[in-house]
Amino acid sequence: MSPPGLRLARALTAAGQVIQPRWHRALLDVDRAAFIPDTVWITAADDPGFFRPVGRDDPDRARWVHEDYALATQVDDGHPAGGPNGEEGWGRLRTSGISQPSLVVDMLQWLDARPGHRVLEIGTGTGYNTALLCHALGEGAVVSVEVDKGLAETAIGNLTRAGYTPTVLDDDGMTLSALADGPEGNTGEGGFDRLLATVAARGAVPHAWVRQVRPGGVVVTPFEVGNTPGVLLRLEVAEGRVANGRVVGDAAFMVLRAQRSDRRRARDLVDEDASTVREGTTEVNPRVVAYRNQGWQLVLGHLVPELRYVVYEAAEDRPEWAGEASVHVATPDGSWVLGEYTPAGEPYEAKRDGSRDLWAEVGAAWEVWQRTGRPGRDRLGVTVDGEGTHLWVDTPDKRLR
Repeated sequence: MSPPGLRLARALTAAGQVIQPRWHRALLDVDRAAFIPDTVWITAADDPGFFRPVGRDDPDRARWVHEDYALATQVDDGHPAGGPNGEEGWGRLRTSGISQPSLVVDMLQWLDARPGHRVLEIGTGTGYNTALLCHALGEGAVVSVEVDKGLAETAIGNLTRAGYTPTVLDDDGMTLSALADGPEGNTGEGGFDRLLATVAARGAVPHAWVRQVRPGGVVVTPFEVGNTPGVLLRLEVAEGRVANGRVVGDAAFMVLRAQRSDRRRARDLVDEDASTVREGTTEVNPRVVAYRNQGWQLVLGHLVPELRYVVYEAAEDRPEWAGEASVHVATPDGSWVLGEYTPAGEPYEAKRDGSRDLWAEVGAAWEVWQRTGRPGRDRLGVTVDGEGTHLWVDTPDKRLR
């Protein structure tokens, strides 16, 4: 009889995704289909702002289950908000999922967990990733934390039917308070060799995670700032409850519930008719906010948190406006700026409202990026300590401020 994960394991191996035997064996032996619920959600083709439900009778389901696809397994925290025309069961926000297998394997291989290690997983989800950890390390080595009680109960059921009984805690992955009084007694802090987050930290990696890992241990987590897609961090924990590490790949994940950002877009936050609007000029090139260098976007997102923007290009049928654009930049605290870009250069016409001069903040971030040699993603790293999360260039002593 073929292993249940044979099709998936073959596909990932052929693509060069799997190089460590322990995870290859886990992929073969753990049936991913057993961890996918009866209903999943996919992006609606005609309404991309919504997710429509798909049941087991969908002809594409087998392909999604056994090939390299991520699937949403919960929307709107378990209470689907409905579709654009009131369709029941549709959702607006993906709030749990089963990750793309190639990304799952990539994260597990960066984690480099080995027999004898204790692993703390943040975000049990359906339990599939937990099952892979149990297969490779033994269920007694795995503790998983899930903020959603319903998801935790479902994951426990899935794991039990698959033959695994790790410790699954229903708790907030930000505080990890359940670990202080867990089923086996007080675990204390620093008791784990590895921590793997299957949910993204936005803006700041919780220091509570670092405190759970012994010196010499490793934290692997998705991380996002600003407008950039998520990246993957691998942090090594040192004495003094400090972790340092680098960006090692891409990792677009849902964000910790406690760190979800305001979902309003820049265009929703700008009110040009407000009586408090101030007009003037700026020497900051408005187009820099949209410059698609990932290093720059990480620096901008870190130094100007929660920034969002939209660029309105000039109409194609008006050649006299060629190259011009209106750039709106805003933050949820009520501050916004508008810059009118023209190929003629500075000064650029500008408007602003709110307590912050966002063009000045963007310009200052641009100067930092320029001064440090315009670092790309490969030169950037992160430190997490008791004071927060810090971005640096080349070495941890070169923090960006």
